[in-house]
Amino acid sequence: MNIPRLRRRCLAGTSAVALLITAAACSATDDEASVVVPSPAAKAAGLCRDLHEQLPEKIEGLGRTDPGPKSEMTAGWGDPAIILRCGVPRPPEMIDPSYAKDNGVRVNGVAWLLQKRDDGSYTFTTGARLAYVEVTLPKERTGDGLGPLTDFAAPVKKTIPKGIA
Repeated sequence: MNIPRLRRRCLAGTSAVALLITAAACSATDDEASVVVPSPAAKAAGLCRDLHEQLPEKIEGLGRTDPGPKSEMTAGWGDPAIILRCGVPRPPEMIDPSYAKDNGVRVNGVAWLLQKRDDGSYTFTTGARLAYVEVTLPKERTGDGLGPLTDFAAPVKKTIPKGIA
């Protein structure tokens, strides 16, 4: 009579282990890109949602791999990912006209402020638009120069009007 009780305990233990394994398998991997999601004012958030709908499925041949947490304010392509964040605050360097002049680029009608990071990556932030859009190129993707920005120009021009945010 003790054998059936023992068998039930083993089956219950097996079910618990299976549940834990399943939960672990469904969780995010450590390799998934993660970003801080901007929280812009309502007007900029609306523009960012419009931009999100217009973003291409591929950038420089890299497929879409949006970072976590999922948001209409962020998008990503490739691994390591090119990351776009919309609705970011204006970079303080943008206020300095000489810095902006020396570190600004224009790609297909969109002005970008270029900032090189200590880790070898680059961050580009749109200027003179009603919402600031930031694109980060990881060190491994900087060999393509400004190529990725050409893929962002049309959607930015279409959805984020010129002006000062």
